[in-house]
Amino acid sequence: MMSLKKNIVALRQKKAIVEKGGGEKAIEKQLAMGKLPARERILALLDTDSFHEYDLFVEHEERNFGMDQKKLAGDGVITGTGTINGAPVCIYAQDFTVMGGSLGLKHARKITKIMDHALKMKMPCIGINDSGGARIQEGIGALAGYGEIFYRNTLASGVIPQISVILGPCAGGAVYSPALTDFVFVVENISKMFITGPNVIETVLGEKISQEDLGGARIHAEITGNAHFYALSEQECFKQIKDLLALIPQNNEEPAPIIKPKEPKFRKNIENIIPSDPKQPYDVRDVIKALADDSHFLEIHELWAANIVVGFGRMNGETVGFVANQPLYLAGVLDCDASDKAARFIRFCDAFNIPIITLEDMPGYLPGVDQEHAGVIRHGAKVLYAYSEATVPKITVILRKAYGGGYIAMNSRHLGADFMFAWPSAEIAVMGPEGAANIIFKKEIEEAEDKDAMRQIKVQEYIDKFANPYVAASKGFIDAVIEPSETRGLLLHALSVSRKKYDYRPAKKHGIPPF
Repeated sequence: MMSLKKNIVALRQKKAIVEKGGGEKAIEKQLAMGKLPARERILALLDTDSFHEYDLFVEHEERNFGMDQKKLAGDGVITGTGTINGAPVCIYAQDFTVMGGSLGLKHARKITKIMDHALKMKMPCIGINDSGGARIQEGIGALAGYGEIFYRNTLASGVIPQISVILGPCAGGAVYSPALTDFVFVVENISKMFITGPNVIETVLGEKISQEDLGGARIHAEITGNAHFYALSEQECFKQIKDLLALIPQNNEEPAPIIKPKEPKFRKNIENIIPSDPKQPYDVRDVIKALADDSHFLEIHELWAANIVVGFGRMNGETVGFVANQPLYLAGVLDCDASDKAARFIRFCDAFNIPIITLEDMPGYLPGVDQEHAGVIRHGAKVLYAYSEATVPKITVILRKAYGGGYIAMNSRHLGADFMFAWPSAEIAVMGPEGAANIIFKKEIEEAEDKDAMRQIKVQEYIDKFANPYVAASKGFIDAVIEPSETRGLLLHALSVSRKKYDYRPAKKHGIPPF
């Protein structure tokens, strides 16, 4: 029998072999592509010396197509636990140096085991995707593996944060796990996501397209909306993940991390941010920075659907979610993509007990045949559903325009807002003053000698009677018309008094949102 010391030596030798993944040449090739090896990625993301690996010696059981002759280190995936910002997380990283990181049944079972652990222990789960897809040699076993992962993504949804990091190819069925998670991170020149690869597209459709143009990082961050965060390097990506985890809870039963409150450091006077001309745009992120602690704002989906801004900040040291129309793009209207973006973020905040602050300045939903045919009714209804469904504290500040269906959709009192404030610049009406005046006073304008002068008179009459915050305030739809300088103080008070909010809802299995 071997002595314990010899057993320890043998263990170390086995570990050293497996930890090399696909071997030195494969690792060199990975580095040449600008990609860190899987193990280095985990160590770079986690706190120093915090990683504990599990299932290091798991092996595949396939015997066909020469697979019985192949020893795959860790079956192409590394799993374990560690900490980020001192808080525990579960993590897995596919190893592209081992058979292209392809997913077989045992590979998948390693992933589902760590996912089960994350759900049981109520901690975030982070998946680093770098895989050529299903392991063809395993056939149906690989497909079964994907299905078992998707099932667990769904079970964990709304219970623990799920983060997907695309650091290589992610193709075919593999793309659906990231799509089911809460946040997807991509890196320029490294991340590739698509259901059907360029070769298949060329064969079937006769169209030549590169992987980058089909599903590169920028495509998913800016056009498809599949990615929430975009980085220029893996290190920048890891910093983004750490920043996010510092702002969100470990699970749906714990509060987000609380830190010492800080006053906003954004120096621009909040009253000077919005132009006096209602047609002039401005950057609503300046308003957010004037309100948030330390003026810190972590924007989600920054490059996609830029007409609405969503993200996390802190108020009095506690995390809040900001949803704000962005007048810099499309005048801040809601369209199909902006509606999807806002609704998804609102539902995340509600699932994880993060209060929602809405800053409103928008002329309504985007009109046009393209939007109607794209289903703006269905997509727009998602915002109505998400706000109505949310039971966390919901506070709205109307900064300027709040017209028509847009007024209702952006967390109005009628959808259950707990507090409604409006600046004196707020214009709350069925439609814009000019359009309304042209309809209501059409006869007077047409009969006037100076039509333009009469139109301006009637526009001002409509503004005085309707397009201001005082009509809504007189009906109790607005709690207070406030000075911009009062906004942060009132938000802090509203958050404080609504901390123990309880919102009764009828018993049901679940609602049916307009997916």
